[in-house]
Amino acid sequence: MGAGLILGIETSCDETAAAVVERGARTLSSVVASQIPTHARYGGVVPELASREHLRAIVPVMREALAVAGVALDDVDAVAVTAGPGLAGALLVGISYAKALAFAQGIPLIAVNHLEGHIHAVLLQEREEQRAAARDGEPAEAGAEAEEVLALVVSGGHTHLYVARPAAGTWSYSLVGRTVDDAAGEAYDKVAKLLGLGYPGGPWIDTLARYGNPRAVPFSFAQIKPKAHLAGKTPRTKAATTAPIAELDPRFLFSFSGIKTAVLRHVEVFGLRAEAQERARRVLAHPRPPQTREEALALCPQATLDLVASFQHAVVGDLLKKTFAAQRAVGARRILVTGGVAANRELRARFAAEAGRRGVRVSFPTPALSTDNAAMIAAAAWPRLSAGEFAPPGLTAEPSLALGSRM
Repeated sequence: MGAGLILGIETSCDETAAAVVERGARTLSSVVASQIPTHARYGGVVPELASREHLRAIVPVMREALAVAGVALDDVDAVAVTAGPGLAGALLVGISYAKALAFAQGIPLIAVNHLEGHIHAVLLQEREEQRAAARDGEPAEAGAEAEEVLALVVSGGHTHLYVARPAAGTWSYSLVGRTVDDAAGEAYDKVAKLLGLGYPGGPWIDTLARYGNPRAVPFSFAQIKPKAHLAGKTPRTKAATTAPIAELDPRFLFSFSGIKTAVLRHVEVFGLRAEAQERARRVLAHPRPPQTREEALALCPQATLDLVASFQHAVVGDLLKKTFAAQRAVGARRILVTGGVAANRELRARFAAEAGRRGVRVSFPTPALSTDNAAMIAAAAWPRLSAGEFAPPGLTAEPSLALGSRM
């Protein structure tokens, strides 16, 4: 199998990424070309623009990944690419390019689910930490490779709970819970846009929340109950055809559309609309989150800071409550929290504190591995390369691709 070098390609949304990873355990390079400046003026990702930017960036990003890794394309043993879920046009750019590379080089093509990639971001980090510990002669802490874990994948497009089980070098996944409408990261972006903050909204809200009172606005989440009138049929929600919720335990279902509406009503009642519009103008001119309390107060009055802090406190609290409820129900001794929202400082601190109180281990990827990247795609592809599980010639984009079965 050679050196076990996999070239990973990720184009599921608004970041063009390529990476070279050795045997799923050593990152030789990870290059990401962000499209934030392109989409910031619209307050969110514009699919057509995303596809166009991927076309422009994919060749130079791939070449840079090989150059940084110090390898040639002839040294690569396989090409791995995100097949879904994601934006159809964006996915097709990566898939088409990966298929061409694999065909030209005569090497296997491996299709990877984006959600599985996020889970393997944590596993990749652990393998690299174990390698470093072995190199330094220190005993390595046991990772998640040999035990069943509960994984929370929380990002701009996804809020899912999975039980991940290792078996003979491969992994299987069972869906435990998911959002019935918006993802947590999507709520962050839309609330940030509503308040005239920058895109993406997560870093802005995470930064500003430190200067507000998290209990100033009493946001709450209603319990999601089964819909008797559906008689077991799948509710018509986002990705319902590929990840139905009718068979899932309502205790582990998330909903973030209501809190967005609550923030909107708060802005209207307290007359913050004009202030938000002025702030949007200033943020577009200087798109850098404030670094001090003085800068935060110059941009946002205390009422807005309190609103931001209360929003984040409520969202993190809901994620915390349902994740640990699922952990108790499935009996997992380990939790992995991954995805773009896993870079949030309050989320990391509160999850770590709660895990400590319960005697449960919790792990996060580094901030760089939390957001979309190709190293996680290459890492997730390694078990498939070892098992000879290759993509068919007719591989195409699956925007609503599901991961695993349902519990």
